[in-house]
Amino acid sequence: MKRLLPLIFIALFLLPPAAFAQTPADGAAIFQEKCTGCHTIGGGNLAGPDLQGVTTLRDADWLTRWISQPDKMLANGDPVATQLLAEFNNVPMPNLGLTEAEVASLLAYLENPAAVAGGATAKPLPPGDISRGQAIYLGQQALANGGPACSSCHSVGQFGLLGGGTLGPDLTHAAFKYGDPGLAASLQSLPFPTMQGVFKNSPLTLQEAADLNAFLIDQDLHAAPQQADTLFVVIGLVGSLGLLAAGHFTWRKRQNGGIRQSLINKSRQA
Repeated sequence: MKRLLPLIFIALFLLPPAAFAQTPADGAAIFQEKCTGCHTIGGGNLAGPDLQGVTTLRDADWLTRWISQPDKMLANGDPVATQLLAEFNNVPMPNLGLTEAEVASLLAYLENPAAVAGGATAKPLPPGDISRGQAIYLGQQALANGGPACSSCHSVGQFGLLGGGTLGPDLTHAAFKYGDPGLAASLQSLPFPTMQGVFKNSPLTLQEAADLNAFLIDQDLHAAPQQADTLFVVIGLVGSLGLLAAGHFTWRKRQNGGIRQSLINKSRQA
């Protein structure tokens, strides 16, 4: 037995990570945490396609590569990936940073989701309040679990003129881009890699997600087109005129002095 122990340890070390976690239950947990914001299994399309039967529709090797490195496949012009991007409002599949074992577990779950009791789905949101959603977005109402205000990373509608962050995308048309069901589901799980790091231990409550959902839908409906671009053009023009005025004020007394005046005198003498 003592002679076998080293061989056992070597065998365990050489096994691929996927060999340790390929159960539908593990995959369901991953799907609940990272995928329900954009996908359902049999519940229809959200920001991404319904994944019911996806393991029979797509080749296993393609699915593995797509789940592991969707950004790389899009950059390389994979035809199926490019078609999916066009079909779903140019919302790209984010790279979720999954390990080989996690990808294998997720595929095991997608192949047989019925094997996991209850499955993994987003919960329906309660009625939302636009004014509360605005207060949450601006940071005027603190999030129950301590997360940061949306405006620290995002701009939206009238609140994106000179305020709001630029780390995340403009959310003015998020409701149109993701669709109402997709937006509601995304706010619950915040499946985007940057946001997962921030909100993993401080998720939105269902009511907070509902209020933000109502606010973002309202911003989409009442957004003024190109308002930010127009404002920056105006600011640029005003700034340019201000600089010209300042230059004129600073140099006005020297217009007829110094070298210029001597050249004028020489010209007159000639």
